[in-house]
Amino acid sequence: MPIPGYDPEDIEDALETNLEEAHLEEYLSESERETYRNGDAELVDLLEADELRAIVEDEDVPVEETD
Repeated sequence: MPIPGYDPEDIEDALETNLEEAHLEEYLSESERETYRNGDAELVDLLEADELRAIVEDEDVPVEETD
């Protein structure tokens, strides 16, 4: 999910820092985890805005809803 005004790599780094491998199954389906692990998509592409917000809540990375 693109987030206007923010570098997706910065957001991806924050997600990877805060989201341990063991917690991936809380947020991603089995097929999404496979897609992520194969490098076919990044976490920012697979997670919803509320999930992004919950994961990076300790980071200074605001997440805007897009419709």
